[in-house]
Amino acid sequence: MPADDSSLFGPDNLPYGVFSVEGQDPRVGVRLGEEVIDLARLFEDPRFDQPSLNAFMASGYEAWVEVRRQLQQRIADDALPVEARFPLSEVRLHMPMEVADYVDFYASEHHASNLGRLFRPDAEPLLPNWKHLPVGYHGRSGTVIVSGTDVRRPCGQRKAPDASEPTFGPSVRLDIEAELGFVVGTGSRLGEQVSTADFERHVFGCVLVNDWSARDIQAWEYVPLGPNLGKSFATSISAWVVPLLALTAARCELPGQDPTPLPYLREEQSWGLDIALEVAWNGQVVSRPPYRTMYWSPAQMLAHMTVNGASARTGDLYASGTISGPEKEQRGAFIELTWGGEEPVTVNGEERTFLVDGDEIAITASAPGANGSRIGFGEVRGTIQPAPCES
Repeated sequence: MPADDSSLFGPDNLPYGVFSVEGQDPRVGVRLGEEVIDLARLFEDPRFDQPSLNAFMASGYEAWVEVRRQLQQRIADDALPVEARFPLSEVRLHMPMEVADYVDFYASEHHASNLGRLFRPDAEPLLPNWKHLPVGYHGRSGTVIVSGTDVRRPCGQRKAPDASEPTFGPSVRLDIEAELGFVVGTGSRLGEQVSTADFERHVFGCVLVNDWSARDIQAWEYVPLGPNLGKSFATSISAWVVPLLALTAARCELPGQDPTPLPYLREEQSWGLDIALEVAWNGQVVSRPPYRTMYWSPAQMLAHMTVNGASARTGDLYASGTISGPEKEQRGAFIELTWGGEEPVTVNGEERTFLVDGDEIAITASAPGANGSRIGFGEVRGTIQPAPCES
């Protein structure tokens, strides 16, 4: 039967993922409503009979366009065979791609300003370089995990402001960062720069990201080289990759950049995206971060990543950094939402600041789709488990 066009996962979306059913190997599918379409069976194409999207993504932009066209035509013709359709409730979802490299940016002016005020109350909130380049750090691809995977509370060194020496133990200021991630489909050669104009030919699609953050470990380690163990223990992503081709209607202008970026960062038409996120803490929505307020675009991030000649590879993941808007209820990290723990929020009747063991965080999102529809990103969900160390 034809798909329900009112669904967040109708034919205007068609996000890709990797799924399996009992007794069979993982393979590539797309979500259509409450079903998963088995692309290996539908197209008899070996690129889809794989445990990741990498082979298909590496085939390039023209292939992405053609497969999407054929899919939408089959749906319109009600020509999806029964043997290629599986109820979503009966499949297991896996990591959608093999992550090559992982870079995390810091692209929200509201988030960066809030943290500047928290950490440097007597100085300018933004450091001098912030409006000249997309600030980022290189993370660990090996600890990127799929939605639904539990997160173990990390251990490490932390130093209280009034202490003379650091101590070792479980993080006591465990936080989230609600972000949008971009998956590179086709890479670039070493020494080659990817321009902002070539963004959509290199980036296959988007995922939701929760970059779990141990703020106490981070605060002690990050000077002078930046985030390391406070970030590298886990980064969760959604199981569905929304193709960039589905986000044409969500494209919007950036809020404005002053000063004008250097030439390699300029865009003829900006790749701002009107994507609305929700953060639920133990089932209660506590924040609604708006991606449309981000200062730097994903095209500018990719251009900056490669301007020094660094190569991009199929499966590279780069994330936006915490998405925060101008209002308190739009802050995408709990360090902001609770103002460093000084302004607790009420979650299910209890005052809370940072995460405790057993807490579950779910981040969801939607965006305008073609023909007046809305499209969904699924969710990125994780539950905090106790630390493996002793203090």
